[in-house]
Amino acid sequence: MSPPSLSPSRRAWLRFKRNRLGYWSLVAFCALVLLSLCAELISNDRPLVVRYEGQTYFPMLKDYPEKTFGGDFETPTDYLDPFIRERLTAGSNWALYTLNPYGPQTINYFAKAPNPSAPSRDNWLGTDDRGRDLLAQLIYGFRVSVLFALALTLTGVVLGVLTGAIQGFFGGKTDLAFQRFIEIWGSMPELYLLIIFSAVFAPSVSLLLVLLSLFGWMGLSDYVRAEFLRNRQLDYVKSARALGVGNAQIIWRHILPNSLTPVVTFLPFRMSAAILALTSLDFLGLGVPPGTPSLGELLSQGKNSIDAWWISLSTFGVLVTTLLLLTFMGDALRDALDPRKQ
Repeated sequence: MSPPSLSPSRRAWLRFKRNRLGYWSLVAFCALVLLSLCAELISNDRPLVVRYEGQTYFPMLKDYPEKTFGGDFETPTDYLDPFIRERLTAGSNWALYTLNPYGPQTINYFAKAPNPSAPSRDNWLGTDDRGRDLLAQLIYGFRVSVLFALALTLTGVVLGVLTGAIQGFFGGKTDLAFQRFIEIWGSMPELYLLIIFSAVFAPSVSLLLVLLSLFGWMGLSDYVRAEFLRNRQLDYVKSARALGVGNAQIIWRHILPNSLTPVVTFLPFRMSAAILALTSLDFLGLGVPPGTPSLGELLSQGKNSIDAWWISLSTFGVLVTTLLLLTFMGDALRDALDPRKQ
């Protein structure tokens, strides 16, 4: 009895799993992304749960004034204050803190060393030049970079696939007009436009995403266009046309599924480019708004504070690890989707 045949996607997944470096890179990257999405449960300056004088409080969900825990003021409680910590541990009181008791904007006014301070028991990776915990900055900065890269990649894929499909399927004057437009649009000075818009508008992640999305689709568009130009000449497309199938249905149901190999292979490398772009712009001061956790800002701090080696070393380690994982995933995807490999 012959073994059951496997679908092309199943065979591609098995080839991907055989590439151990790429497969475990995917596992590690997904684990890091999942941990960063739960950053508030890992690194936060507020306890998860507080039990005080018979009452249960959830500081992560609600602000409580200092008077609630025996303080003198109506201002929000500073849970790093030694007096508050003493009150929360007196008698039967208790508080459950996160693994790292600092948030991305937390400044420990009770620190024992001047800023930037070296790694210690209180701050495992040290602090930056403003006194913020470096581990919290890296966790939240990694999340910002990955989510930004995912959004930019998704936008680029949608625009790239749409424009490439139109060019490759219709060809002729439509293809010629799009190609001339891409040549003109691609010659625009992207960095100068970013500088101009950052000076005119208030910096924001959404503005940066829109500006980079305007230029991030052209590379993928060329790959999709080439696939459509090749596939539209094949027999199954001619047969669909002979049966009276409309152009939209031919593109969506017949040609596009057979043209997704360069799109899928493109994704990890596009994400790497997006993370590098955001880091570079943040390093130059043209990226996310001030106060937003950013790997590029930390690298800039490391450049300005050479003696604070822990800032550059830890940030560089996070950036290099992320890019290596994405590169290994991209190589494994490329091999898995190669039809010449079994």
